[in-house]
Amino acid sequence: MLKLEDIRPAEGATHTKKRKGRGIASGHGKTSCRGNNGEGQRSGNSHKRGFEGGQMPSYRQMPKLKGFKNKFREVSAEINVARLAQLDAEVIDLAYLQTLGRAHSSAVALRILGNGEILKAVTVKASYFSPSAKEKIEKAGGKVELV
Repeated sequence: MLKLEDIRPAEGATHTKKRKGRGIASGHGKTSCRGNNGEGQRSGNSHKRGFEGGQMPSYRQMPKLKGFKNKFREVSAEINVARLAQLDAEVIDLAYLQTLGRAHSSAVALRILGNGEILKAVTVKASYFSPSAKEKIEKAGGKVELV
């Protein structure tokens, strides 16, 4: 039966304390592992957090961060007309682009930009169209819907 007084720590879990200042023969005598001179050798020495021996601390060497990150920012996905021409769908909206992986999942708005050409008729639902994109989509026989 196991008794409380029989419980021992696991093998190697405990170490004997380093006995300092017990004579030169001990290997930890004379200066007691503190070195010969200086602040660390004196009793009662302690440093402030981040103190680097008088050298300019690394946290003061680093440049300050400027600006801020707007936590209310709304991410919008942008896609060019040339990319719309490559898609095989009659109706293109943000949800469709997110399922394809062409728009980021955190995007809440879709912006259509006018770079490239489109030749097939598609219905595009977005929150913004550049004037050239709107013109190109309608010229190809497609429809533009503001969401």
